[in-house]
Amino acid sequence: MIKETDLENIPDLLIKFNEPLSNYTYTKVGGPADILAFPATIEALTELSAKAKATDTPVTVLGNASNLIVRDGGIRGVVILLEKLDSVKVAGYTIEAQAGAKLKEVTQVAQANSLTGFEFACGIPGSIGGAVFMNAGAYGGEIFQVLVSCKVMDAAGNVSVLSASEMQFGYRHSVIRDKNLIVLSAKFELQAGDPTQIQNEMDRLNFLRKSKQPLEYPSCGSVFKRPVGHFAGQLIQEAKLQGQRIGGVEVSKKHAGFMVNVADGNATDYEKLIALVIEKVKENSGVTLEPEVRIIGEK
Repeated sequence: MIKETDLENIPDLLIKFNEPLSNYTYTKVGGPADILAFPATIEALTELSAKAKATDTPVTVLGNASNLIVRDGGIRGVVILLEKLDSVKVAGYTIEAQAGAKLKEVTQVAQANSLTGFEFACGIPGSIGGAVFMNAGAYGGEIFQVLVSCKVMDAAGNVSVLSASEMQFGYRHSVIRDKNLIVLSAKFELQAGDPTQIQNEMDRLNFLRKSKQPLEYPSCGSVFKRPVGHFAGQLIQEAKLQGQRIGGVEVSKKHAGFMVNVADGNATDYEKLIALVIEKVKENSGVTLEPEVRIIGEK
């Protein structure tokens, strides 16, 4: 296991020990990380990964901790948040963004540079790394439609670039998950557009999101994948589960596809409620819902 002294001399690296992950997750739940690391440069991330590998210390990358539930027992080893790796560069019709850059901010950069094609991501509460990891999408758009290439690092610290065709994108899936890679940055190819029209479309999508989704409460976003031929929220609503609560977590009354932390809920509440919803929807409709949210850590 990696020791504090192993990390003292790594520049551009902020370290916290036994840090509650509930301070960082969008659900406001999650036990402690043994070591929580915030690398500010690729070099710091590379050196940290090398030391973790040399000491057989497990490494978990959370991006910016939006579309996941961290269990109450927390996560052993090193947990990495990439929020400090957030540079965004524009060259012609191409945007290159580091993994920690927020999707919302990248869409704003695109608009400011009269680039269209990324508007769908303007309200997704996640980072570039997380979005690439799960091929995030909304309102008819998905990451695979605009991604050109992705710079990644493997567990041994080797850095390589994957083309869009090598990413093996699927519905909320990419090769990043399969091969346990860390996204360092991604390049997106957009098109020339009118900045006013781009802003109008972003305003429209943000209005839809605000009017339909329970943004006023902590949540992990959409909990379930869309079943073929159905909508998860509709199936949950038809099973009369809106407002169903376990502990401090309930199925949103505003949008049944969301589970919100309304009263100091914990990860166990989330897991029990997810299991209950899957069971009741199966009984009511015959459809088995599959979680979209990642659930990680120890109980």
